Amino acid sequence: MMLLSGPRQAGKTTLAKMIAEGYTNNLYFNWDIATDKARLIEDPHFFQSVHRKDESTPLITLDEIHKYKDWKNYLKGIYDGFSKEYLFLVSGSGRLDLHQKGGDSLAGRYYPFRLWPLTLAEIHGHGRTVIDFWDDPLRIGTENTSEYDATWQRLSSFSGFPKPYLAAKSTTYRRWSTTYHRQLIREDIRDLTDVKHIDDVEILFSLLPRNVGAPLSIQNLATDLKAAYVTVSNWLRILERFYLVFTLTPWAGGEIARALHKQRKTYLFDYAGIEDEGAKFENMVAMELLRAVSNWNDLGHGDFGLHYIRTKEGREVDFLLTDARKPLLLVEAKRGEATPSPNLKRFQSALRVPALQLAEVGEGFRRFDNEGSPLVVAPASWWLPNLP
Repeated sequence: MMLLSGPRQAGKTTLAKMIAEGYTNNLYFNWDIATDKARLIEDPHFFQSVHRKDESTPLITLDEIHKYKDWKNYLKGIYDGFSKEYLFLVSGSGRLDLHQKGGDSLAGRYYPFRLWPLTLAEIHGHGRTVIDFWDDPLRIGTENTSEYDATWQRLSSFSGFPKPYLAAKSTTYRRWSTTYHRQLIREDIRDLTDVKHIDDVEILFSLLPRNVGAPLSIQNLATDLKAAYVTVSNWLRILERFYLVFTLTPWAGGEIARALHKQRKTYLFDYAGIEDEGAKFENMVAMELLRAVSNWNDLGHGDFGLHYIRTKEGREVDFLLTDARKPLLLVEAKRGEATPSPNLKRFQSALRVPALQLAEVGEGFRRFDNEGSPLVVAPASWWLPNLP
């Protein structure tokens, strides 16, 4: 099976239906449609009634099936019984492999793939392969830069979610964003978890934009909310599980491990409403890197990771890309600075990997040599289209 997960309204259903068009025999099921739900309850093997036009293997799309309380056992059963006769595409807005603790394991029965909100690299990608990218990770594009800049500003204003991005209107974005968050918290999270204080979860989410890009203190949040540390930690995991936020862990390795800070950093999938422009810029870069790293892993190109580095003394680099825990590329997001960050140079000297400092605007890029290691300062919209 293919399990397609990602934030609600990122385009999973649209993509699933586009994929289905490539199959002569296909059937679409959506748990949110009452007649479909009743059909499955009455006959768990309802897909056997698919109308076949030839002898090719049918594709059965099961959308939002994770809302079915016994969904893991159900998928295991139909895969074990029918995988030689049917192909199964399962899509949903929850983390399909983690959404429910109970049920038999699906290990060995599926490939995961995640669909994210739109990114600059997807909209203007240069078609480079992962191998090509790592042959020259500091490559900068110098053509169509005004178009890239315009797209970057559009993403900044309206987010990468298709509906507000395509509408490109502030009123549409504000209405969409308010409704989107409220529905996710007050409907999906309320209905699919055992959270009792849903108002407090909503307040917690409202506090997160001011914490974007900084190590997150759960203790401070717990104090603000007058809740237990364990409770707030659990709420944060739920927000992440439902794709309202994503977190980066600090990287620890080599000789600097003991000096490293341990707290996570939190970012939003809907970043357009972040008021601090520097935090929003860092969040946008994080979203671009997350999309790349997770897709590389989903496609089997390696065991890539996205982390940050911060010492107990406060020295920090925003992002570190790794493969099999080994450092590959340092990335710093400095919205308006053209001079390399001293911390970026310091950690590059320690790790001996290429380094990149991204700015939001700029008239060009600059190349430096840092003790034999290459370092580039460039506008984000000039480098990101090179991400495969």
